[in-house]
Amino acid sequence: MTSPRNSEWRLAHGRSLSLEPGGHIMAIVNVTPDSFSDGGRFVDVAQAVAHGQDCLAQGATILDIGGESTRPGAEPVSAAQEQDRILPVIEALAKEGDALISVDTYRADTARLAIAAGAHIVNDVYGLRYDAAMADVVSESGAGLCIMYTARDRDDHRADIIEDEIMFFGRSLDMARTAGVSDEAIVLDPGFGFVRDRQQDAELMVRCGELERLGFPLLVGTSRKRFLGAITGREVPAERDSATAATTAMLRLAGASIFRVHNVAANLDALRMANAVLEAARATETTRES
Repeated sequence: MTSPRNSEWRLAHGRSLSLEPGGHIMAIVNVTPDSFSDGGRFVDVAQAVAHGQDCLAQGATILDIGGESTRPGAEPVSAAQEQDRILPVIEALAKEGDALISVDTYRADTARLAIAAGAHIVNDVYGLRYDAAMADVVSESGAGLCIMYTARDRDDHRADIIEDEIMFFGRSLDMARTAGVSDEAIVLDPGFGFVRDRQQDAELMVRCGELERLGFPLLVGTSRKRFLGAITGREVPAERDSATAATTAMLRLAGASIFRVHNVAANLDALRMANAVLEAARATETTRES
């Protein structure tokens, strides 16, 4: 595993996050009634804030706050609805501690308001492609940016999944740089669950490390997704935490730095195991060279 060029992630409000040597857990806090796994559990502001604080206590570094489900077939919500759901949660979490907060949105206006409320990171599932103003919002605020790959709503796919991701990321990175977003503010998400089919999800597990050629840290989000259910036979999303933890360990060994998950404790254990293996490998290599 090689280190990305920018191992220090630059974020809004003067914050930054060192991504090495151990990696980090990003906890999912869905303030939605219809998310595929935990929809309806944290729609109340107090519930969502309490859940976020619990995730921090369990070892999460980042809280990712989302107000609209991105599962296939989900009903879209308006920007006003999204903002009504998430802004009070972000404001409360920002006031009560120094947690790093990410806003899961593809709308520039929502991102701008979320950063003003205390968010440090914009997690855009459309990779800057949905809202032309998003890159400018990120640049002007100094926020950290997660550019996620998606195959949805596109007709320009390349047959090879890695080549398609490199093409997608290349265009999104051009948009970010043109707006003045620095490379040090960017991480990339290969978009598990947003590829064309489940076979590509499995292939991406094998080949994710090839994205290191782009030179950016990788954030991965496999948590409880349907391809894990197809592999394990677990139809209930909440029963896929063991499979998720397995992917966390595998993807850490493949070079990923940030893991967006529902179950913090299980995935932190998996991350620690993978880090122990990496440390042992480094020690063995040092011994052989001496």
